[in-house]
Amino acid sequence: MSIHIHPIKAFNDNYIWTLINEGNKQAIVIDPGQSAPVIDYLEAHGLELTAIWTTHHHHDHIGGVAELQEYFPMTHLVAHSEHNVDEDQTVKDGSKVSAWGYSAQVWDISGHTASHIAYILDIDGLKHCFCGDTLFSGGCGRVFTGTIEQLYDSFKRLNGLPAETLLYPAHEYTASNMRFGLSIEPENIAIQQALLQAEEKTAQGIPTLPVTLEHERAVNVFLRADKLSVIAGVETKTKLVDNKPLTVFAALRALKNNF
Repeated sequence: MSIHIHPIKAFNDNYIWTLINEGNKQAIVIDPGQSAPVIDYLEAHGLELTAIWTTHHHHDHIGGVAELQEYFPMTHLVAHSEHNVDEDQTVKDGSKVSAWGYSAQVWDISGHTASHIAYILDIDGLKHCFCGDTLFSGGCGRVFTGTIEQLYDSFKRLNGLPAETLLYPAHEYTASNMRFGLSIEPENIAIQQALLQAEEKTAQGIPTLPVTLEHERAVNVFLRADKLSVIAGVETKTKLVDNKPLTVFAALRALKNNF
């Protein structure tokens, strides 16, 4: 069986990650904020939508769900009970969902919202983590209905995945996040290179995602809150009460809010 993962672009910078089973021409979409781009893509490629997975309740992630359910009546909707959709399967931390025999673990990765989840799909030993708006390449989501402590804990949890894990954030924020990273770690060569690559890809309309966790460990300052270079960079911009990773992480998020 061959499963292909494709980003359908929505709004200005959203990606609706789409799992495609080439064998039976079925598809699963994750966080369809809009229905039209999904319908157009599936029809153009002769695909049938069989499932929708949601990571959190924000409109740019669930706005197209109801229309897709109507257009594809056999669609199986997987969501947390607080995602404000009429789900067929309610999931929470520790749940499992299936994609054509492959298993995806559901993890609580709250912080951006209080009921944010990730789907970690294992395909032949390689993990694919659909992390919504919790982690972006080079960045993290703003805190809305969750807490900064939850977001920090979610980053620690994600950082425990294997280095080769592929991360699939839901937004194309890479270039701006790398610019912020360089404001903290101006000498970080990995961030410098990542910014150049992101600018080149974005100019050509090519997604910068997915990325490996190993890559993010080198370029994402929110995963590097315990590094002396990050602590020093934060201290040039704001006063830290201590150098604990959570304190640095919270200061980074506050700085990014105003970047």
